Amino acid sequence: MAKYLLIQNYEGGVCSEPMGTWDPADVRTHIEFQQALNDELAASGELVDAQGVAAPEQAKRVTSDGGGAPVVRTGPFPESSPLLAGYRIVDVDSEARALQIAARTSAAPGPAGVPLQQPIEVRQVMVAP
Repeated sequence: MAKYLLIQNYEGGVCSEPMGTWDPADVRTHIEFQQALNDELAASGELVDAQGVAAPEQAKRVTSDGGGAPVVRTGPFPESSPLLAGYRIVDVDSEARALQIAARTSAAPGPAGVPLQQPIEVRQVMVAP
C-alpha cells in the first residue's frame, strides 16, 4: 500500500472559474459527486482524507525567522498559480489505482453537468527511511 496526494486546482479543463461563480444547482451536483466518490473510497478503505479549501481571498501566508513576530500576509496571492481547490489523500495498492481515482476526479461535473476535465496532480506521499 502507498499513499498518494491528489491535488485539484482551478486550472485547465473546460472551466477555470471557482465554484462561487457557478449556478447553485451545478455546485450541488459537483459536491454530491465528490461526496459519493469519497463514500465509495471510504467503503473500500482507500480514503485517508479529502477536503475542499477556502477561496484564495481567505488564504494567509506566514513567514517567521523563529525569533521575531511572524509576518502574516492575506490573500489572494496572484503570484501563486494555480489556485488550489481541494485535495484527496488515498492509500492504494498501486500507482495505477491512484491514477484511476484521479481520472474520476478529473471528470467531476461542472457547470451544466459537463465534466470539468481539470488536471489532477498525483504525488506519492514520502515515507521516512
